[in-house]
Amino acid sequence: MIEKNTKLIFEKSGTGKRGYSLPPLDVPEVKLEEMIEEDLIRNEIPLLPELSEPEVVRHYVNLSMKNHNVDKDFYPLGSCTMKYNPKINDKIASIPGFSMLHPLMPEHSVQGSLELMYRLEGFLKEITGMHRVTLQPSAGSQGELVGLLIMKKYHNHKKNIKKYILIPESAHGTNPASVILAGYDVISLKSDSRGRVDINDLKSKMNSDVAGMMLTQPNTLGLFEDQIEEICKIVHSFDGLMYMDGANLNALIGLARPFDMGFDIAHLNLHKTFSTPHGGGGPGAGPIAVTEELSRFLPSPTIDKRKNGTYFLNFKLDDSIGRIHSFYGNFGILVRAFVYILSMGSDGLCEMTRCAIINANYLKKKLEKYYNIPYGDGTLHEFVISADKQKERGAKALDIAKALLDSNFHAPTVYFPTTVPESIMIEPTESESKQTLDRFIDSMIDIDKKISTDIDKIKSMPRNTPVRRLDEAKANRELNLKYEVSE
Repeated sequence: MIEKNTKLIFEKSGTGKRGYSLPPLDVPEVKLEEMIEEDLIRNEIPLLPELSEPEVVRHYVNLSMKNHNVDKDFYPLGSCTMKYNPKINDKIASIPGFSMLHPLMPEHSVQGSLELMYRLEGFLKEITGMHRVTLQPSAGSQGELVGLLIMKKYHNHKKNIKKYILIPESAHGTNPASVILAGYDVISLKSDSRGRVDINDLKSKMNSDVAGMMLTQPNTLGLFEDQIEEICKIVHSFDGLMYMDGANLNALIGLARPFDMGFDIAHLNLHKTFSTPHGGGGPGAGPIAVTEELSRFLPSPTIDKRKNGTYFLNFKLDDSIGRIHSFYGNFGILVRAFVYILSMGSDGLCEMTRCAIINANYLKKKLEKYYNIPYGDGTLHEFVISADKQKERGAKALDIAKALLDSNFHAPTVYFPTTVPESIMIEPTESESKQTLDRFIDSMIDIDKKISTDIDKIKSMPRNTPVRRLDEAKANRELNLKYEVSE
């Protein structure tokens, strides 16, 4: 139910309320002017709300409960791997020795943290099969740019003149944006009838002007590019490099490695694959793994180990693309990923992948009688529904997503990839139980039935969320941050 008496914290304020009390001071009084420069002292008391501590805590806890999150319920956001974040990750990351670090602390005082990053790189090398990893990129999109800059450095070093990057038409939107930032132009590749890269189109567009190819593996339809060895051979034949967008790595760990497929560069989203949800724009971590030939071009510094067993930041990299970060990435996310990998172990990570694939295929099988699934063969960790049949009866993909909110589920990704009309992209991850998946299935089936029996109700949903159905275009243009509930 919607709480109708929600007020601003200023409206809850009452004169004279205090959040704490202190005993009388037993130390000499010192005037503030003696401690702080006078021009930095306020002339007037700031206008702050006056409340007791319980009132403040309850106000913000209630506000936080109005937002959907992975701790609250199912978050089937396709292509974003919003899995549960084990609390031990946060517990370890909050240890003062980690959380209270300052980036300018001397090397000898942060050996534990340097060792953690060094060992994390080792885990990621084993997972990807690559030779070296940089942990610096603070998002997948920044990782993409770093990978492309490494690609560019490689071609410049060999005096290759390259102009283009190949990208499948179903690629993530950040891929072409990163290409432009790196100074290349995009050539789009068509999909074949199976939803994978059209090999003939690739052959017709691959030439000596192409620097390389960015490929999501598995792709955004949740399908494994099963001709990957041939794709890599075609690109490599013109001295092009293969870049793997690792947004969907949750479908591969323990089963397949980017290096073994023929990739030269691979990015990993630690804030997806290794458990830390990334809602609200961050924080994130998008490490880049590369082959031995490309290791010399990695951003500086790298984390290395001396013969005496101590760790250090190595800035002596003559061919590096340079620094991409003022310090060294989002360290808290690195800690969480490290803890997650240690907790799971190699067998656990493999089981994680298998469970993610099983969960996605279970959902797909249960929903295929009610929704059109255009590319159903070979589904891995996610799949894409087309709501074209529902649209014929009056409800678009957006209406279905909105209706799911009233079942206390986060809406799946809609209208991406654009290669599927009225697309709904669903990724359950391995975190969810069969009971949760069954609740989601029941809701999807119920929505499909109501489209035929009560379309007006479907198109008015959600009705039980803090903010009800909005006109998206109007809401984007006329932002209103004041909480109001319509009757």
